[in-house]
Amino acid sequence: MLRGIGRLLREYGFASRLFETGNALLRDGSFDGALCLILDINLSDGSGIELRHRLADRGIDVPVIYITGNDNPATRMAAMASGCVAYLTKPFTAKSLMQPIEQLLAGAV
Repeated sequence: MLRGIGRLLREYGFASRLFETGNALLRDGSFDGALCLILDINLSDGSGIELRHRLADRGIDVPVIYITGNDNPATRMAAMASGCVAYLTKPFTAKSLMQPIEQLLAGAV
């Protein structure tokens, strides 16, 4: 899934940086120029929602698009409460991922 999203973003002309885990993203710590983060709800090393909160606690306020294969009302509510710009359930179309990214570029989000 990670590499597929990377290929899709490249197809649309976006440079992306891929991280295997939430901790790898936190260790890198470079968010300059980031339009958004695409976070899986269920990361191998924890919750994407919790990662979003950890980033916010560090003063990092980058828009987030969540993806998940395990949708349920409680998770959806927690994701929305964390301030995401989109919540996508797998499988999702390229268009459903690109739409919120294009809205961010246009300043509509």
